[in-house]
Amino acid sequence: MTSKRENFDEDTGDEKQNLSPSGLPIHKIPGGYGVPFFSPVRDRLDYYYFQGAEEFFRSRIKCHGGATVLRLNMPPGPFLSGDSHVVAFLDTRSFRVLLDDASVDKADTLDGTYMPSLTLFGGHRPLAFLDVANPRHATLKRIVIQLVATRMHHVAPAFSAAFTAMFNAVEAGLAASGPVEFNKLNAVHMLDFICTALFGGTPPSKAMGATAATKALKWLTFQIHPLMSKVIKPWPLEDLLLHTFRLPPFLMRHDYAKLTAYFTDITAATLDDAEKVQQGTIPRNELLHNLIFLAIFNAYAGFKIFLPHLVKWLTRGGAELHARLAEEVRATVVESCTGEAVTLATVEKMPLVKSVVWEALRMNPPVEFQYGRARRDMVVESHDAAYEVRKGEMLFGYQPLATRDERVFQHGREFVPDRFMVAAGEDNDKQLLEHVLWSNGPETREPTEGNKQCPGKDMVVAVGRLMVVELFRRYDTLTAVVQEMPVEPVVTFTSLTQATAGHGSVNSSSS
Repeated sequence: MTSKRENFDEDTGDEKQNLSPSGLPIHKIPGGYGVPFFSPVRDRLDYYYFQGAEEFFRSRIKCHGGATVLRLNMPPGPFLSGDSHVVAFLDTRSFRVLLDDASVDKADTLDGTYMPSLTLFGGHRPLAFLDVANPRHATLKRIVIQLVATRMHHVAPAFSAAFTAMFNAVEAGLAASGPVEFNKLNAVHMLDFICTALFGGTPPSKAMGATAATKALKWLTFQIHPLMSKVIKPWPLEDLLLHTFRLPPFLMRHDYAKLTAYFTDITAATLDDAEKVQQGTIPRNELLHNLIFLAIFNAYAGFKIFLPHLVKWLTRGGAELHARLAEEVRATVVESCTGEAVTLATVEKMPLVKSVVWEALRMNPPVEFQYGRARRDMVVESHDAAYEVRKGEMLFGYQPLATRDERVFQHGREFVPDRFMVAAGEDNDKQLLEHVLWSNGPETREPTEGNKQCPGKDMVVAVGRLMVVELFRRYDTLTAVVQEMPVEPVVTFTSLTQATAGHGSVNSSSS
């Protein structure tokens, strides 16, 4: 501890101001938690109904003179959350402490200030809820990284099949009855894609029937209902049902048993290989429930959120962006001589496509929040000041504010399709990608068994690129109505203009 004498400037007679290692003044963290019970409830209502997430944070930044490190309450609050208090990091610089595994403990913080019942996971704690210090983390993460790596060559063909089925249905709907909602079809076909790409075998829609996606979505709802909003009317009833008490896990028992039976079958070979590699460190049943979580929560839920946002930005880009994308996609497909099949190697040669996907992930990261507990007392810096955080405090970051930070990204609150195209030089491109953080780590870093970065990072990026490529091989342009919602926008297609027959388009490939 610094003594008063050390803090005293003998030349001026003034007390010295404490400075961080980089020379920023250390301030007391502004904000507060208000009156127990009542303030967390009021903040929850502001967050979900009266302000919305982004305005909730921006209004508090404004209230505290532009400070982007604040003390505040995070939903769901009473009675689901024992403690709503967090220290919030709302700019790029302070947010990055949440990506430092040496500084932050991520045990049981995936969903923030509450923890779902382990009954929903077969009684096991999935990888996403483990901190890197837990020995099971490294073993499970290694298995998942190896699985994703060995199955990457199945991603393009599996996605092509899912895309074709999905957009055949969109076209049929447009022809028969007018506008077609993308989200509903995406929810069905992406579950088939995930299971086929990761494990092979019979897709869930055939093995379990038309209710497969419904069962998966119900399971997700029982986990994350405290984070959902605007799905039940009127809102006071929704707040009571979703944000106040846990949905009883026993209501999910039958459907989860059906999901478990399906995954027991399709993951058998993966489980056999994993048991050989880790030699019984993790029981087979625990591995199984981790693979279910990986497929449905990590992958399926992620694509269910991300792809509507990607399509949203594409539709808002208009005909000029569509023409540029179509030209790049079709020219590259022809040059690569891949015929009807698009490979990941081909997509790697499309700089505008790659930039559009990274920009969509920057604007709307599939997981908007990061949480963790401080491992020790430390000083966290924002752009203009530094703040002391105490060991054990819950730390929170709202990623859309961090990745739209205009101190880092010029016009950061705008979607700029070619932002990540190499112009001034590759180093500049990498410098910007360092601040694309959707995967719980910089885009320039790779997931390892010793960090918390998403093990499916490369697959997510690949699927986003394939979505853009398949759209503009098949269509010249598209239009849609977008309704913004708290988790994913509802995208309703109003028109799809078939690609002009020519080199690289689907029409030319099949003619």
